[in-house]
Amino acid sequence: MMRVGLLTPLLALAFVALALFMPATAPFFHWLFPENPRPVFLRASFLELTLAHAELVLISAGAATAFALGVGIFVTRPAGREFLPIVGALAAVGQTFPPAAVLALAVPALGYGEAPTLLALFLYSILPILEGTIAGLHAVPADVREAADGLGFSSATKLTRIELPLAAPYILAGVRTSTIIAIGTATIGSTIGALSLGSPIVEGLAAENTAYVLQGALVVALFAILVDRGFELLERRLARQSRSELPASRPRRAAAAAAP
Repeated sequence: MMRVGLLTPLLALAFVALALFMPATAPFFHWLFPENPRPVFLRASFLELTLAHAELVLISAGAATAFALGVGIFVTRPAGREFLPIVGALAAVGQTFPPAAVLALAVPALGYGEAPTLLALFLYSILPILEGTIAGLHAVPADVREAADGLGFSSATKLTRIELPLAAPYILAGVRTSTIIAIGTATIGSTIGALSLGSPIVEGLAAENTAYVLQGALVVALFAILVDRGFELLERRLARQSRSELPASRPRRAAAAAAP
């Protein structure tokens, strides 16, 4: 347990050290690739690349979360249930459509850089969150809904104070999957001029510089692992809160939580 508990801080320390002090690793990469006269990517600092990468992920994942959450709520309401099959099909198409193809189609309209990258990440991030939202809202126990209806809660109050909190673990799992996918996929944005941790990878592939590829891939991997561990901690906390609710007391506790 101690080793597991120390793993995340060690990974975080390695991530911060590489982002801030990557040039200091030049002797190591020169030893690893002695024929390489430029063993460390210096066109931009890795701190700058990491912040730009995080910005791409944060904007795209945030927009996808807001959009998917709204659509998921709509198709689970009586007025929108008939749209559920088509919404699921469209989201699946967006997930399976290759991000590189989205970039190729978006560049003529949006130009090079961040805009087409954000569009590709947004489309690629919707499905996991949408599926988590729909599954979570469908998993809300019927007796909880009936208890809320019996107390005269409005649809909006029942949604915000009962249904969404109970569906939160499912929604968070979808956001977690979507964000990790976005962290890895954002690297392709550098192929069309977006600044990200994919920049050393793309330049390394073009120049046949394996050191650059390793440096970019290592920081991206650490970034994804740390974000995943953060979501895991949040999911565990939500799971503990859910287990603390006895099935027989759910309607009463949900009603008490929703009471003004």
